[in-house]
Amino acid sequence: MAKIIPKRVEMPRQKVEERIHNFKEVALGFDMELAQAEAERCLQCKDPKCIEGCPVRVNIPGFIAKVKEGDLAGAVKILKADNSLPAICGRVCPQETQCEKLCVLSKKYEPVAIGRLERFVGDWDLQRGPEIPEIPPPTGKKVAVVGSGPAGLTCAAELAKLGHKVTIFEALHAPGGVLMYGIPAFRLPKEVVQAEIDYVKKLGVEIKLNALIGKLFTVDELLEEQGYDAVFLGTGAGLPRFLHLPGENLNGIYSANEFLVRINLMKAYKFPEYDTPIKIKPKVAVIGAGNVAMDAARCALRLGAEEVRIVYRRSRAEMPARAEEVHHAEEEGIIFEFLTNPVSFHGDENGWVRRMRCIRMRLGEPDKTGRPRPIPIEGSEFDMDVDLVIIAIGATPRPLIFEGATGLEKTRWGTIVADEETGRTTKERVWCGGDCLTGEATVISAMGAGKRAAADIDRYLRTGEFNPQDP
Repeated sequence: MAKIIPKRVEMPRQKVEERIHNFKEVALGFDMELAQAEAERCLQCKDPKCIEGCPVRVNIPGFIAKVKEGDLAGAVKILKADNSLPAICGRVCPQETQCEKLCVLSKKYEPVAIGRLERFVGDWDLQRGPEIPEIPPPTGKKVAVVGSGPAGLTCAAELAKLGHKVTIFEALHAPGGVLMYGIPAFRLPKEVVQAEIDYVKKLGVEIKLNALIGKLFTVDELLEEQGYDAVFLGTGAGLPRFLHLPGENLNGIYSANEFLVRINLMKAYKFPEYDTPIKIKPKVAVIGAGNVAMDAARCALRLGAEEVRIVYRRSRAEMPARAEEVHHAEEEGIIFEFLTNPVSFHGDENGWVRRMRCIRMRLGEPDKTGRPRPIPIEGSEFDMDVDLVIIAIGATPRPLIFEGATGLEKTRWGTIVADEETGRTTKERVWCGGDCLTGEATVISAMGAGKRAAADIDRYLRTGEFNPQDP
């Protein structure tokens, strides 16, 4: 029987006092010695539950065994058989609620650090230059993929590896979707994203930038005039939600989407080298407690805010953000205001926000999400001084994709009606996956959707059978 090692190997990190002043990666990654020491902890279970927790079904014990042996090329081969973007997933997947949650060790001890090992193998592969798998002869079939985020990149890569000609249409001036415009460099370096995108391109995938589907071409035109045999929609959820409170249109109130796009895609953190200014004020409040809220708060801190508060209407136990991101935010001095909700915003004579009226909350019975419903406490209103507010309460899909897409149905939440297992929509020869189907979720769940849709698209391209999803 394998020896049980209770505690996982610590990953080196930037010191707090240094990292709060830069956008360099916080977690520094394993070296070979640390990776092999962590790989030693894997029990190589006969019935590995960790695989069941992975949306793309990576052979986790298999690649970890190769790391333990020092065979990194073998580890890459096993890992990339199921996951085309391991260096990304190793950094941003919520492993603690997926594969690591089901690790046998987690019943009594700390689970194997599967994500950290995945990152180590993915980085090693990028550093040596990824090997391109043998591509079968062209099938003669063309697929259009709309969006170059995790769902689109994964779907495109899987289809290209099967011999289909794939073109990605990306609305923005750089590929990567949320990986590039949403997640800050201190969590996911842009060069890592670009390297993974370059790998997808080497598989034969063409990427067309500044190509907004719904304007440049409609979905109908892609199928009927541009000659594509199938279309995959991976357009994400880029339309921010707002609170609809008095004063929300004051200057100094951002959606997290705009705030993070300015910083990440438009390089505001490198101003004036890049001409995208964001004037950070001393007192910043971020509304929400997901990963996007953590990213926005930590960016504001790095850009010079003196005080950053996370304002959340529930308690710590209900926070949707990853535990690691919350821990890093607390280490960096972010202040958490739990059981607190804004009710109005108030500005100065020049129209800039200066004060946020809040109310204290208590938790009631669970709502339809299973979380306790927050209930305002009458008479508990108070004022919070703020100079800048970032609203990070989620986003919905942009409606433009439905323009010129005859027969494509949407839900009352703005998501696309489709089968979550296959991605098949109500429109023949059109699939979708990721946030445009499920609403805001994780990078790895979007990748899983892209992979499943690619398998169903391939089946259709070879058989000609398509049964649209019943709305």
